[in-house]
Amino acid sequence: MGAPRTSYESGHTPKFLVVVDDTPECDRAIYFGARRAVRTGAALVLLAVADPGRSHDWLGVGELIAKDAEDACWELLKRAAKRAHDVSGIDAEASVRLGARSEQILHLIEEDRDIAFLVLAASSSAEGPGPLILNLVAKSSVNFPIPVVIVPEKMDDDEIDPIT
Repeated sequence: MGAPRTSYESGHTPKFLVVVDDTPECDRAIYFGARRAVRTGAALVLLAVADPGRSHDWLGVGELIAKDAEDACWELLKRAAKRAHDVSGIDAEASVRLGARSEQILHLIEEDRDIAFLVLAASSSAEGPGPLILNLVAKSSVNFPIPVVIVPEKMDDDEIDPIT
């Protein structure tokens, strides 16, 4: 499972990692993560991942597609950071990664040993809770390196506040 977490060692601060995307339920994860981080004295890390693919690697098109994807991620993070600050008063760390989302999440968790919790929101759609929950968490839950908090999309602020 890798090296031990350093989240609660002297000189370290535990971090809540929230994966940011453009889904409606993402706001629930941002809200929960920000409120829980401020209440526990933790930090908040917002991560956006884009997978521009490799099909356009000729004539610099791939680089342009990757740059556009990265710019879109930074815009998502800017809005998410504002939302987190508005609900908690804390300034979140922001990270953009390019590549497969599940892989990039695991890389960041491995690189930042202070990340103590992953916060995701579950969709209430008929298709299920979402591909990230199904692919990243459900399939690898036995070996996942940190606890995962899954916030239901239908949970409103008044329901989240008492538990954060």
